Amino acid sequence: QVQLVESGGGLVQAGGSLRLSCAASGRTFSNYNMVGWFRQAPGKEREFVAGINWSGGNTYGADSVKGRFTISRDNAKNTVYLQMNSLKPEDTAVYYCAADLLRPGLDTIRKYDDMRKYDYWGQGTQVTVTS
Repeated sequence: QVQLVESGGGLVQAGGSLRLSCAASGRTFSNYNMVGWFRQAPGKEREFVAGINWSGGNTYGADSVKGRFTISRDNAKNTVYLQMNSLKPEDTAVYYCAADLLRPGLDTIRKYDDMRKYDYWGQGTQVTVTS
């Protein structure tokens, strides 16, 4: 049993910053291939925001957030962060943390931005950016 808990969401004006946290319990992130952030705005499908490969530390980001958002990790705290700078109203959404179980030989079957790749999801944290 794995539980992912997101925190750090809130309301901020355009141009401001927020840092989201995703803490894992039950198992450490070392058991996972990828940890990612997705978001879902009202009336839209859930979309990939950023991801990090746990062992290698490689990071990936959606074109819409590159240069503004940074994903990082703290192994000791078993926590993944999403630093969001220069926020825009278009960033308003519920943000979800997701983890992809480590499966040797199968970890490249689906791309990092594919929701179907991920096995565990948090409940989400609301981010609202005003004009």
